[in-house]
Amino acid sequence: MAKTKIPAKTLAELNRQIHCELTAAQAYLALSVWCASRSLTGFAAFFSKQSGEEREHAEKLMKHVHDRGVAPKLAAIAAPKQNFKSLLEVVEQAQAMEQSNTGGINAVYEAAVAAKDYPAQVLMHWFIKEQVEEEAWAAELVDRVRAATCAGSLLDLDRHVEKLLADDKED
Repeated sequence: MAKTKIPAKTLAELNRQIHCELTAAQAYLALSVWCASRSLTGFAAFFSKQSGEEREHAEKLMKHVHDRGVAPKLAAIAAPKQNFKSLLEVVEQAQAMEQSNTGGINAVYEAAVAAKDYPAQVLMHWFIKEQVEEEAWAAELVDRVRAATCAGSLLDLDRHVEKLLADDKED
């Protein structure tokens, strides 16, 4: 593998963000398991899908690092939080994860700008745009769960999420 220079600070931030994306993938699986164990199959499927997307994000970052001649450094993933009191707490956890992830993405971009690492800046533009969408859906999910004030409305919301996922597969 031919070595291409990635500025040290940018590389450190890219490796940290790879770890964050893989950690988020594991955390979304935990949210999915929590929902599935309570027969919230729509939310379980949604969080499972999110887990896959986070893994894809990590792979996109790893490919960038590898394409520039450096082997990404992987670190151990800690067990995610798995015990929640309510669906609201679950979706608030997802929102907090997305907000934290935005901070991490911004840190990679800031390091790339400071180092004049133009390839990393271009890559991070995609992630910055993605995080706007991720934070928007997380906020909407929290709002919808807060508005579902009884068990019946939560079940209706769960079926709605399941239908939206099915519609996405048909497109």
